[in-house]
Amino acid sequence: MTEHVDLLIHSAGQLCLVPPHDGPQRGAALGDLGLIADGALAVADGRVVAAGPSAALRARFRATQTIDAAGRCVLPGFVDPHTHLPWQGDRAAEFEQRLAGATYMEIMAAGGGIMSTVRQTRRATVAELVEANRPRLARMLRHGTTSAEAKTGYGLDTAAELKQLDAIMALGDSQPVELTPTFLPAHAVPEEYRGDTEGYVRYLLEDTLPAGAAWMRARGIVLFCDVFCEDGAFDLDQTRRILEAATALGYRLKVHADEFVGLGGTKLAVELGAVSADHLVRTPEADIIALGRGDTVAVGLPGTPFGLAHHDYTPAKAILAAGGALALATDLNPGTTWCESMPMVIALACRYMGLTQAQAVVAATLNAAWAIGRGHDVGSLTPGFQADAIILGVADYRQLGYRYGTNLVETVIKRGQVVV
Repeated sequence: MTEHVDLLIHSAGQLCLVPPHDGPQRGAALGDLGLIADGALAVADGRVVAAGPSAALRARFRATQTIDAAGRCVLPGFVDPHTHLPWQGDRAAEFEQRLAGATYMEIMAAGGGIMSTVRQTRRATVAELVEANRPRLARMLRHGTTSAEAKTGYGLDTAAELKQLDAIMALGDSQPVELTPTFLPAHAVPEEYRGDTEGYVRYLLEDTLPAGAAWMRARGIVLFCDVFCEDGAFDLDQTRRILEAATALGYRLKVHADEFVGLGGTKLAVELGAVSADHLVRTPEADIIALGRGDTVAVGLPGTPFGLAHHDYTPAKAILAAGGALALATDLNPGTTWCESMPMVIALACRYMGLTQAQAVVAATLNAAWAIGRGHDVGSLTPGFQADAIILGVADYRQLGYRYGTNLVETVIKRGQVVV
């Protein structure tokens, strides 16, 4: 007797399940795609119920909707675990300044950079933020991203940071990409606290973090709290105090670390049990060793050094050699890397971080899901996982990474529904 399902995808030349390894794929194990030739996927109630050879699943299941993958590659939808959505405006003029020789930190010190976007975002309403950012999410979806993190951090005062949270929730409700919100009021020191970083830290501890905690309690969700631990932003002691206060208020933790200077933020992230430490370009050896011993996922953002025309990238091979778990993300933001394409990130990671295509695919799916605390739910097509899948217009997953500047994603499926 056949079983009924909502969706059956069959005849995939390659079905890449990306199986979990009791957590993210770590160290030398990174790159296990769980590949099935001539594979099929059965979906019911938005979740994968079976995966295997097409002949076996077509005999076992009767489906309301059937998709013939016709020899093409099927893999999990991409998870983007580090974006700075939502924001207002752009910084094309600052890109021109960088081309003329100004550094990112010089522009920031002169009142540009993050503060330029802060001024525009503070003026925008929630409705304006939703209108400006929905098209960005639509482009992400067309490139195969089905889940993403979205950060505040362009408000830098309590009211504007909460407004960004409201915009993230509204965006999540208005389009298919599933959003995981992160609270990042410690993204930079705002103009009104210039020269008084300690004063701003006190404001965060006494006002902004408690307000964010009340916001999340009222909605029954748990936010991540993130800090930009960097020279010119927040030092290691300030980062520790903010994160420890956030933990006491019920937040989960993330850290921006080692983008320009290695201050020890990655080791601190591991010590405090942060879900991820992101950027990790100038990461000291002791911090890399800590990643191998802890549960914190290292998130490489190769679009950022590429966008800044820098030559150093996340030391992926050293992190893997230490036994660490590595993920990839776009770092989508208006200042350093306006990139909405996870396939482009995969291409950069293969070239500048030394990953194979299989390693990069896992880093952009299962491991990326672990970097936003959703590794039990998305990023894999094994039974029980949410049915978020993409069908490429090619037969071989290795075309990802090899090709760039074009979109190989042909079909996007979210919770068992075709959305592209």
